[in-house]
Amino acid sequence: MPSIAITGTGLFTPPHSISNDELVAAFNAYVAAENEKNADRIAKGDVKALEGSSAEFIVNASGIRRRYAMDRAGILDPKILAPRIQERTNEENSIQCEMALSAAREALAQANVTPADIGAVIVACSNLQRAYPAVAVEVQEALGTKGFAFDMNVACSSATFGINVARDMVAAGSVKRALVVSPEICTGHLNFRDRESHFIFGDACTAVVVEDLATSAAAEPFEILGTRLATKYSNNIRNNFGFLNRAAPEHRDDTDKLFVQQGRKVFKDVSPMVAELVSAHLDSLGIAPTEVRRMWLHQANGTMNQWIARKVLGRDASAEEAPSVLEEYANTSSCGSIITFHKNRTGLKKGDVGVVCSFGAGYSVGSVIVRKAQ
Repeated sequence: MPSIAITGTGLFTPPHSISNDELVAAFNAYVAAENEKNADRIAKGDVKALEGSSAEFIVNASGIRRRYAMDRAGILDPKILAPRIQERTNEENSIQCEMALSAAREALAQANVTPADIGAVIVACSNLQRAYPAVAVEVQEALGTKGFAFDMNVACSSATFGINVARDMVAAGSVKRALVVSPEICTGHLNFRDRESHFIFGDACTAVVVEDLATSAAAEPFEILGTRLATKYSNNIRNNFGFLNRAAPEHRDDTDKLFVQQGRKVFKDVSPMVAELVSAHLDSLGIAPTEVRRMWLHQANGTMNQWIARKVLGRDASAEEAPSVLEEYANTSSCGSIITFHKNRTGLKKGDVGVVCSFGAGYSVGSVIVRKAQ
């Protein structure tokens, strides 16, 4: 098999940042209004009073301090508590396409290739704004790439699963180069009225160029030594929004049409699943844990990442070995591990090995083991 590499990455960061204090102020204003509205029912014991949130609670629960969003005003309005993003005409670039173009152009420049050099575009993300035409085909048209394009969704593991697909296509000779783009507007499916999860997500978009290392003109390619994927069905992270909701309109606005999770169960189930898969993947490639210089993990929860890194390495990982972008970006679904890789791959020398790993709903886990080639 030819040596396939990640030769460029790109990142689009939305224009608006929201701090924990700002988010909590909006949430607590909503809680106060709801409790006042239901005061009589609460006094009678018919309704349970809503509990306020705090910035300290958010940091302790997740490690998150801020997040970026495509809209700020709607999220911080206690009467709305949701992003407000104007719908575009069919003749305009969609918002996900616009995000993808920004990240893709940076990735192409880093890989030292042009749009005409790309043979396939994969838009891999948790939520797509429409069923068809594929957002990937729209990106292909707007960017000016060749070949073909398609969308795929494996929730938070979408980017690493997309890299796996891209690697296999390049290795098989289907295309010379592929582009994996993950435009995530996670705030669109987040329930900002739920104390347990209103702080979890932010928005972002990443892009990754995958190509044959032998023909790469990139300055700092990372050879893909191997990929490994796993899925296991679970209802502990779920979103029931879909086109069939209109067929049951009495449930169309139920809370399960937004992001819902059983956080403690997810931690208990997913953490060992990830650690075992990454450890087995390294072992299958003859790589000892002591050889791993960097772990770019999915950015969902700081405690979870520390636990996984400890299990894989056999010791606590330093901030350099298992970097985090949670404080600034929050959970950006499939973008998380790629943002971490994009921002934290300096300081490595030729031959150093690292792990890009994402995990989440499904359950799903994607592991991409790379080695700095130059």
